[in-house]
Amino acid sequence: MSAEKPTTACKVVTASRIAKKYTEEIKAHIAKLDHPLTLVGLLANADPAAKLYANWTGKTAKQLGFNYRLIEIPQKDQLEEEIYQVNNDESVDGIIVYFPVFGNRQDQYLQQCVAIDKDVEGLNFKYISNMYHNVRYMDDGETKKSILPCTPLAVIKIMEYLGVYNELLDYGDRLYGKTVTVVNRSEIVGRPLAALLANDGARVYSADINDIQIYERGVGLRLRQHQVKECNLTLEQCAKSSDIIITGVPSKDYKFPTQYIKRGAVLINFSSEKNFDDEAVRKVASMYVPMIGKVTISMLLRNLLRLRENRLA
Repeated sequence: MSAEKPTTACKVVTASRIAKKYTEEIKAHIAKLDHPLTLVGLLANADPAAKLYANWTGKTAKQLGFNYRLIEIPQKDQLEEEIYQVNNDESVDGIIVYFPVFGNRQDQYLQQCVAIDKDVEGLNFKYISNMYHNVRYMDDGETKKSILPCTPLAVIKIMEYLGVYNELLDYGDRLYGKTVTVVNRSEIVGRPLAALLANDGARVYSADINDIQIYERGVGLRLRQHQVKECNLTLEQCAKSSDIIITGVPSKDYKFPTQYIKRGAVLINFSSEKNFDDEAVRKVASMYVPMIGKVTISMLLRNLLRLRENRLA
C-alpha cells in the first residue's frame, strides 16, 4: 500500500487573481470617460526591477484603456527638469517616477517635484502627512479622497481580499486585535505600510536592519492616529505572536526564518525577490501571497482615476 501524499492547508493566492477584481472595476470606470487618461512614467535608473515594473505598468495601462508613455532619462541629473516639463503638459493626467534613483534624500526631494494633482504614487508631502495622521480626505466636505502610496495600498487591498480585515467592525478599526510584523522600513513602502495598518487598528512590529519599532493606536484604539514606540523584543518573538507577516527585503540572499512563523499566519511578500521559502512556508501558513506587483499596478491606475475625480470635485 502506497503512502498518502502529504497535504497542506495553506492557500497560495496569486497577485493576478486578486488584481482581477480591481481591474474589472477600473474597466467599468474607464468606460464612462469621454477620453482616455494619460499616464507618463519616468525611468532614470538601470535597475532591472524598475524597468520590469515600468513595462508591466505600460502593458496593463494600455490593456485597460489608458494612454501610457515611458520616458527613459539617460542621466539622473536630468530627471528634475523632465518632471517639471511633464507637470506642465496639460495632456498628462498622472506621473510615476520609478524609484530609487539616487537612493538617498535626493529621491525624497524629487518626490516633491511631482505636481500633487498628478502624483499617482501618493508621495507628495500632503498625502504622506494625511496618511500618517490618519486623515482620509483632502477637504472638510469629504469629497476629495487623499491618495495613498500604491504599494502599501496594494498590501491593504490584498489583506481585505484575504478576509484579514473584520468587516463587522467600524471602518477604520477593522484590524483591531490583529498583530502584524513588517520586515522593511523604507520611506516608500515599509514605514507607510506600518502606519496604515496601525491606523486601521493593528499592533504592528516594524523591523529593519537596525531595530524594531511598535506602531499602534493604544489600548482600545483610544487614539485617532498611531504612535511609534521602541520595542525590546526579538524578530522571532514578534513574528511568533503575529497573525500576518509582510516582507519586503530587496535581496536574493534573504529568507525569512520559517521557524519564526506562527501556525496559521498569513504571509505577504512585496519584494521583487522571494523572501519566503515557498515549500517550507506552505507547511505552516494559512495563506501566502508570494508577489504583489499586479495589485500594485492596479492601485496605481486606481489612483490615476481618483486624481481625476478630485480635479472635478
